[in-house]
Amino acid sequence: MPSRLSLLLALLLPLSAAARVAAPTAVPAPAEPPAPAPASPRVLLVTSMGEITLELDAAAAPRTVENFLAYARDGHYNGTVFHRVVPGLLVQAGGFTPDLQPKPSRAPVPNEAANGLSNRRGTVAAARDRGVADSATTQFFINLVDNPKLDFQSADSPYTAGYAVFGRVVQGLEVVDRIAAVPTGAQGPFPAWVPTAPVVIERVQLLEPVAP
Repeated sequence: MPSRLSLLLALLLPLSAAARVAAPTAVPAPAEPPAPAPASPRVLLVTSMGEITLELDAAAAPRTVENFLAYARDGHYNGTVFHRVVPGLLVQAGGFTPDLQPKPSRAPVPNEAANGLSNRRGTVAAARDRGVADSATTQFFINLVDNPKLDFQSADSPYTAGYAVFGRVVQGLEVVDRIAAVPTGAQGPFPAWVPTAPVVIERVQLLEPVAP
């Protein structure tokens, strides 16, 4: 005959197994909601040839956008000129006064060219020293045509590191085209491509950002 101990174990084991099945399982904490995408800042360039509105991509190029906005807030761009106008390529601005004196700049920002944005017509990119990848400060350019050769290719060399696109023209591309058509020549420290009559950025105005 089975002992009292074996009978007791036979009764207890099923109860223990049932208890394990019935025990409440831990409920995972709800996942944190994703951080909202940053709004897209917009900036109005009032130039001597018309108005240009830029929409900046703070998600793709946060350091470059904040750098540009910091200079804009400081009034740095007011009274600067488009000092390099290359038809069929780009127009460049942001660093020089009408008499082609350089304006002071802060420390450069890291190159964000590997952000997936391409130098296509109407996009805005950070100008930099061709031989130094992380050298962008105040200057920027607007692409007149699709310029894939200016895109990031490799981090192995500054010559293949690309130029960081950080926004696009949303209004006033026809003004950019008018700037691209002005006569140019050698002037000051530049051997070519300087407008013979200054094209001035009279003021830069920060607009309401576009919600994501």
